Amino acid sequence: MKPEGFKHKNYEILNLIGYGLAKFDNAFIKQFGFKNKSAFYNYIVENNIADSVGTVKNRQDLFDPFFDNQRKGWWQKGDAYIHRKLLIDNLFGTLNVSEFSNIVKLYLTENFKIEIEKNAEINPILKSKFKQLQITGKEAEIYFLNNFKSISIFEDGKLEDARLFGDGYDFQIEVSPIFYLAEVKGVRSNSGSIRFTQNEFLKAKEYREKYVLSVVCSLDDVPQISVIRDPLKNLNFSQKEVSSKQINYHSENIKWNETIIL
Repeated sequence: MKPEGFKHKNYEILNLIGYGLAKFDNAFIKQFGFKNKSAFYNYIVENNIADSVGTVKNRQDLFDPFFDNQRKGWWQKGDAYIHRKLLIDNLFGTLNVSEFSNIVKLYLTENFKIEIEKNAEINPILKSKFKQLQITGKEAEIYFLNNFKSISIFEDGKLEDARLFGDGYDFQIEVSPIFYLAEVKGVRSNSGSIRFTQNEFLKAKEYREKYVLSVVCSLDDVPQISVIRDPLKNLNFSQKEVSSKQINYHSENIKWNETIIL
């Protein structure tokens, strides 16, 4: 029996495979050249992606209840696995079976060195989304977006996404007449430290009680949100300086109104 909070070493790809099997069924395995699921399961095991056929089946069972596929799967677990589905939905939920299969093939090619012919070239945006799979913060943010109303101070709030602005917080939540700034951090287990950038630290210092740190913990098990208002007052932070070298590239001086290059 695996310990609570245990994360399989191939967690991300097994989730993608389970999602694909639950959502697309046999159409998914045909994208890999297999006529039946048994052959596909064995292929996954032979390439050391899963330890056993049962591991692959179990991953499909976890996603089955979220799709109208006539299979119940592990319905007893309720929504315990919903955050994994929401993460994949957010990144790849609009893809058809061929496009989604290409994402799985990209993962297998890059991480397991398995040569698989893709049906079409994967566009740059999908490749960028692909990189988000292993980012803890991304998973935490998606979980927060879908559950922020379960937090008492936010239950009547209107959320606006501020992540693209890079201004020291992730979301603004209006609970009239108050505007809260929510910064979301993710922790895979039920304990661990979090890091503030200087920008986040200064924003927390400026807004104090209206700055709310929301830590989504236990991402490898059943996530929970811990909320700390005025985190600079209620948590201890130590300053660490990190030096990094940034390389920029500059063009020559060009008269842009006279330049057309096609």
